[in-house]
Amino acid sequence: MAAAKYWLMKTEPTSYSIQDLAAEKKQTTFWDGVRNYQARNYMRDEMKIGDKVLFYHSNANPPAITGVAHVVRESYPDHTSWDREHKHYDPKSTAQNPRWFMVDIKLDRIFDEPLPLGDLRSVAALKEME
Repeated sequence: MAAAKYWLMKTEPTSYSIQDLAAEKKQTTFWDGVRNYQARNYMRDEMKIGDKVLFYHSNANPPAITGVAHVVRESYPDHTSWDREHKHYDPKSTAQNPRWFMVDIKLDRIFDEPLPLGDLRSVAALKEME
């Protein structure tokens, strides 16, 4: 059995924060709206149930990892991409030929103190991390 991987999932705290995840029923949500092909490929092809998620608040002062979650449902089509009324709508994505995918995550814990990006950059062991 392969070891669980760790993934960095970023969000703007004003859009969806770790506190929003904590407030969800069962502290679980689907991670929709990813519109970057490399991130989509990781979600679609590599994220597995049990993999850990570092919940990262971008566009925060300072940007930081605020907690940990884990994948509870593997990749499936991002239905928001074919909803004309949704902000993540993509006319080139359809239910028959989905272009975008998502996974479900569940909160493990919120850190007492966020781990700032600047601190992460100073850790020698993380220099090769993508």
